Amino acid sequence: MSAYRYDYEVITQWISPGEKVLDLGCGDGSLLKHLREVRQVQGYGVENDPDKLIACTRNGVNVIQIDMEKGLAGFEDGFFDHVIMSLSLQAMHNTLGILAEMLRVGREAVVSFPNFGYWRHRQAILNGRMPVSESLPHQWFNTPNVRFFTISDFDALCEMNGIVVHERLAFDGETVIVDEPNFLASVAVYRLGRAA
Repeated sequence: MSAYRYDYEVITQWISPGEKVLDLGCGDGSLLKHLREVRQVQGYGVENDPDKLIACTRNGVNVIQIDMEKGLAGFEDGFFDHVIMSLSLQAMHNTLGILAEMLRVGREAVVSFPNFGYWRHRQAILNGRMPVSESLPHQWFNTPNVRFFTISDFDALCEMNGIVVHERLAFDGETVIVDEPNFLASVAVYRLGRAA
């Protein structure tokens, strides 16, 4: 597990044994493989990158090639217990659309993302450079990220769109940040639900 994938452990705690899980932007399938081993989930991955699809297959993960920007039309309402998007939300053009789809096909959604408001990122910008860090590992010219947002931005988005935040954890490295997470945390992990 790479240094900043401690979000896997948080996600694992939110998943009950035997659940049906959909992992969007699943990469090589390592999160689903982990959840299958630790929680015995019935998991499916969604990925669009051909190389990552092959890696999923090598990891023994069931994966479907879908362009998530077009939605999740092939999945039934409420079919999954949890729909996960781990460190991929910032790479989506249709942010609201994918969040709505996650909550349509799943009972709950789990998202994690790098916090652009993190103090080290702010410092990089003050120094005249785009931030590069463990949570934002790409240079400005080769980043897959299309959205740069903060924990406060995401909280406001959820509030404006009736998305219920059941739980939020913020981290700097592996340290849980309680005070001033929008400034002191590099990554946030959310457990979301539909409004009643």
